[in-house]
Amino acid sequence: MSNKNNSINYIEFPMVKNAETKNFYNQVFDWEFSDWGPKYISFSGANIDGGFNGEGDAQVSSGGVLVVLYANDLNQKFEEVKKAGGEIVKPIFEFPGGKRFHFSDPNGNEIAVWSE
Repeated sequence: MSNKNNSINYIEFPMVKNAETKNFYNQVFDWEFSDWGPKYISFSGANIDGGFNGEGDAQVSSGGVLVVLYANDLNQKFEEVKKAGGEIVKPIFEFPGGKRFHFSDPNGNEIAVWSE
């Protein structure tokens, strides 16, 4: 991976459930993981590399930055998220430019998925 000045290089989420996190994101989004000890995993396959950090007193809180993923088939991805145990926070809705929904992952992180 080439690092580009002034670009987002890596994204990190809080984690409280290691195995559930890997299973969920692999099942729904085909992400691959590397373990860096019992409380840190990195992922690839999301068009940006990142990780889930369970070090210290990992806490998940609402608000803040919303990560938005893209899906070619929004309805199919909606069903895959539900089947994998994701909690739907906001069902599919339209916005200028497309449609999206929000879900909560096994750690409680709110993520959105959109499509044109």
